[in-house]
Amino acid sequence: MKILFICMSNICRSPYCEYVFRRIVENDEILKENIEWVKSSAVFNKSRVINSKAILALRREGFEEDYILAHRPTYKWGKGRKYFEEADIIIGMTRSNAYFLPRKYRGKFVLLSQLASGEYRPIPDPVLIKDQNKYYAAMDEIKNYLVEYAKILKDKFMRG
Repeated sequence: MKILFICMSNICRSPYCEYVFRRIVENDEILKENIEWVKSSAVFNKSRVINSKAILALRREGFEEDYILAHRPTYKWGKGRKYFEEADIIIGMTRSNAYFLPRKYRGKFVLLSQLASGEYRPIPDPVLIKDQNKYYAAMDEIKNYLVEYAKILKDKFMRG
């Protein structure tokens, strides 16, 4: 399985998902056997660097800064195009992500909150959050969804 997380700019939510979910996968034998790759990309903005608050949030999760800074935001029509083509599932944060997604990929699109909880709850873009603690809280919500989705996937893989 190839999993692509998307958001508007690939500088906050989607790279956070990529890093945290990849670590979840790497630490679980069943997930590791069934998930080929986890990547992230943008559907709207062509950004150049990861957001500074996202760097802090990922450092708080225990990732080394050099590893975090190796992230180069990708975009649906640039380097990231291959990810959209190859992904088995494209996981977005809000319904607006689908609006910017090329039609040919919309059949692969699902929302993270729905995957994890069965209900749609938009995951607001934290790029506008000024307070770092509130930013952490927003990322913690995302992490909770990722943990729940991993449990669901693991159960699915175990059942065959």
